[in-house]
Amino acid sequence: MISAEDFLREHGVAGACAAEAPEPATPHAHASSAARSGKHRDGEGRHAKGRHDAVRVRRGSGFGYTLTEAPQDEDACKEAALRLLDAAARSTGGLRGKLAERGYEPQVIDAVIDRLVELRLLDDEEYARMVVRGCVGRMMGMRGTVMELTRKGVDRAVARSVVQEAAEQGVFDEAAWELGRSVAHKARACGVEVQRRRFWSAGGRKGHDPQVLREVAHALFVAGMDDE
Repeated sequence: MISAEDFLREHGVAGACAAEAPEPATPHAHASSAARSGKHRDGEGRHAKGRHDAVRVRRGSGFGYTLTEAPQDEDACKEAALRLLDAAARSTGGLRGKLAERGYEPQVIDAVIDRLVELRLLDDEEYARMVVRGCVGRMMGMRGTVMELTRKGVDRAVARSVVQEAAEQGVFDEAAWELGRSVAHKARACGVEVQRRRFWSAGGRKGHDPQVLREVAHALFVAGMDDE
């Protein structure tokens, strides 16, 4: 995959690093905008000024974004998509949701995403593998990783396929053992029963397979207790 910045340089798309909130109007900005879209003139051919009634700002978790004034403008949607991809890797589903939040129409979003997939700027399988590596680093299990992938907008079938591929390499078993060793170290001042209980609780939250948890618990937290 090529980076979004490389795509911008190759295709001459302007504004990739600009903030999504509108900047104060300048003659140069008006000229540039008019050259790209030709949509910001009134009936007499003059630049329309002061038309900010269609701009609304929605805020969440302390961050704001501006709803587009041109929901059917595919070029503007493409620029917004590239800015989002520059900020962070995303799945097609995750990017689609972000563009929808900004007010672009579904058919425009679909066209932009199809083009980005064609250019290999979007690849759900590659993105899913990256997320799996992050989940394993957080000592998560198969079930928890599938849930994380779908939360990030990866199609469930793709998520299951990529996770199964990782499971066949034994990465989730190793993550469970690493979790067990971590719990044993942190709770070393506690009794074995407490350590075992904390391990099962953590393993359940992280989506590990119960059989794997049982094997790890039996090996690390043995104190004459029956297996779960």
